[in-house]
Amino acid sequence: MFDGNDFPKSLNEEQFDSWLEDGRDSKMGYAYLLILWDEFDTEYKPAYAERRDQIGDYEKYGESSGRESIVAAYDLYSQSKVSI
Repeated sequence: MFDGNDFPKSLNEEQFDSWLEDGRDSKMGYAYLLILWDEFDTEYKPAYAERRDQIGDYEKYGESSGRESIVAAYDLYSQSKVSI
């Protein structure tokens, strides 16, 4: 996943599937998986949101550390990509 010049490196599909499963299994009631790129660690990381409006708030209100940026967001249950 995330192959091409627009992304710093690819993401292993097994890792992505594991993040989806972790989000669905969480007792927190998450609905969305956010894929973050960590510039310092040069790797992708997951984050989860309960509501769609929290996706935009993640970067806007500093919930990320400043070194992370949202690459993509997915609905945990339909696995469809959500526009951000």
